[in-house]
Amino acid sequence: MQNNSAPQYHYLRKQAHWENLWFYQKTVVLYQMTVVFCRRFLPPYGDRTVDQMVQAARSGKQNIVEGSADGVTSTELETKLLNVARASIKEQKEDYLDYIRSHSHSLWNPKHPRYSPMLTFCQKHNKIEDYEPFFDRWTDEEMANAAVTLCCMVDTMMQTYQKKKEQEFVTEGGIKERMTAARLGYRSDKKEELEAAYQEINTLRARLHQLEQENTHLRQQLEEYNRKTQE
Repeated sequence: MQNNSAPQYHYLRKQAHWENLWFYQKTVVLYQMTVVFCRRFLPPYGDRTVDQMVQAARSGKQNIVEGSADGVTSTELETKLLNVARASIKEQKEDYLDYIRSHSHSLWNPKHPRYSPMLTFCQKHNKIEDYEPFFDRWTDEEMANAAVTLCCMVDTMMQTYQKKKEQEFVTEGGIKERMTAARLGYRSDKKEELEAAYQEINTLRARLHQLEQENTHLRQQLEEYNRKTQE
């Protein structure tokens, strides 16, 4: 029967549920938005920008997944992949900015009348289902500005997330440190168990010696009693 109260020794980090991370959810939106944007507003052939934008959007999303999975054993690899994801998102943002500039559209800033509603919408909504109804309704300027806003939000969120991961590494260490800590914890507990067992054995030996002395005394009394009764 398994002893549920037995101590547990873990050296593998708990895998992050990336699908619940807000910045990951927004990268899913960015990927789908970029696919639709390229289909609607960029030429289907002869423009390398299409492949670059879609690939950057996909890279941002996929490297979050891969980094979170690899983070179970390697903080270094997780950090590298999350940095690749951030770089891809930055590249994606730059592509949208280039589109806005090259098509003489407005880059919405806090003074623009559409800026605050768009910012609030992007802040409150992370799921692809919230954005899909607009993909075929927004103009290229609207979609490009929404994408730029999402890219900025993802980058900010990922910076905060990476700082948290950095602090975890400082306090918990990497895989080697966690393996050593787990092994030392196991050995320490085993040593305590052995010491407790030795102490119990010594206690039992002392009790046995006491009982032997009592038994010897009782035999002497019995022999003395038998001798007197025979006289």
